[in-house]
Amino acid sequence: MNIPAQYLSSNPTYKAALKASSAIERHFAHQLSEAFLRGEKNLAPEPGKQSIEAIIDTAFWASLRKEEGHSPKISLAFLPPDKTSQPLIFEFPLALTADILIKLAPAVERPGIHLGVWEQEGELYIWGTTQIIPGFCFVLEVVEPGLLVVKHRRVDGFGKFVNVAVLQGDNVKIVDEQSISLPDCPAIVNSLLGFSDTSSWNTAVNLHVQLAVSMRAHGRGGTLLVVPSAHDRWRDSIIQPISYPVFPAFNRLSVLMSRHVSEQNLVTWQEELNDEIASVAGLTAVDGATIINDNHELLAFGAKITRSPGRESVKQIMITEPIIDSPARIIPPSSNGGTRHFSAAQFVFDQRDAFALVASQDGRFTIFSWSPCDQIVLAHRVDTLLI
Repeated sequence: MNIPAQYLSSNPTYKAALKASSAIERHFAHQLSEAFLRGEKNLAPEPGKQSIEAIIDTAFWASLRKEEGHSPKISLAFLPPDKTSQPLIFEFPLALTADILIKLAPAVERPGIHLGVWEQEGELYIWGTTQIIPGFCFVLEVVEPGLLVVKHRRVDGFGKFVNVAVLQGDNVKIVDEQSISLPDCPAIVNSLLGFSDTSSWNTAVNLHVQLAVSMRAHGRGGTLLVVPSAHDRWRDSIIQPISYPVFPAFNRLSVLMSRHVSEQNLVTWQEELNDEIASVAGLTAVDGATIINDNHELLAFGAKITRSPGRESVKQIMITEPIIDSPARIIPPSSNGGTRHFSAAQFVFDQRDAFALVASQDGRFTIFSWSPCDQIVLAHRVDTLLI
C-alpha cells in the first residue's frame, strides 16, 4: 500500500506521550516475549516507541476537539489488516491526523469497533476498521476529552481489556506489573493486571472483574460483598433484618459459570453471562451492600453493615495502587472516603475470609481484603485498571 506524502505523521507535541512511551514499549515487549515462550498463537505485532508516541499524540489532540458538538470516542488498534479477520478496508489509506479522527469518530464510537492503524516506511496510516484483534494488540482508547487509556486484549479474548497506562492531561499513570509480587495481592487484582494464570474467561476471578466493571459503569456507587459459602458468620456483620434478602439464593450466575462451554456456543454463553452480571451489578446501586457467596449465588442486597459483636472498630488500613511510583500508605479508614468505604473496611476487618468491592460515584474503585502477612485491611485502588 503506497502512502502519499500528505499522509506522513508529524512529530509528537503532547509531552505526556513522550513521557509514557518508553514504559509502554517495555510492557508490550515483555508481555509478547512471555506469551511467545508460553507457546501462545495469533499474537499482535510489537509496537515501537515512535509509533506509540505518534498514536497517543494524535489521539490526544483529537480528543480536545468536537464534531457537531460531540467529543470523539475512538479506539485505535495497532496492527496490519492481515492480522485480523473480516476487516473493513478503505480503498485508500487515510492520514493519522486529528482532523481525520474527528471525522471518523461518529462511525466507530460503539464499543468493540477499532480503527486499524499500521505503518509503512516509518509512517503511520489508518487502513480501515475491525472488531477482531489478536492477543496483546496495542489499543489506545479515547475515553473523554484529554483522557486516554492504553490497553491490550487478553489472549483468551473474553473479558475486560488489560490497562497498561492512563494519560489525563499532564498526569501519566503506568500500571506496575510488579504489583503481583506484593504479599496477599488478591486474585482479582492479578486478573486486572492481565496475568495468564488468573485471567481465563471461565474463572471466578474474571467474573468478579466483570462485576467490578459493571458496578463502576452504572455510576451510582455501590458495595459488593463476597462471602464464604462454608458458613454464615458474615451475618454477624449485617444489621438484621436485611432489607432485601434473597431466598432461596439466586444461582443464575453459578449455573452459567459451571456450564460446559464449547467453541460453538461460546458467544451465546458470554451474552447470557453479561446479562446476569449487569443484573447483579445493578442491585449494588440500591442503598446498602449486595452480598454474593464464593459460589456466585446472590444472597441479599440493600444490606446495612455493622461492627460484629466483640470486635473493635477498624483503626488503620493500608492503601495500595498498582501504579509505578505509588508506594503503599497506612492511613485511618476515615481518610479513605465516606461511610461506604469505612463500612466495607470494617466488614473485612471482622470477616477476614471475605472481601469487598466498592465503587464511588466519581469512578473511584476500591477492593478491600485482609492481609494475613501484615495483619491489616488492604484497600486496593484499582480505578486505573477499570477505565
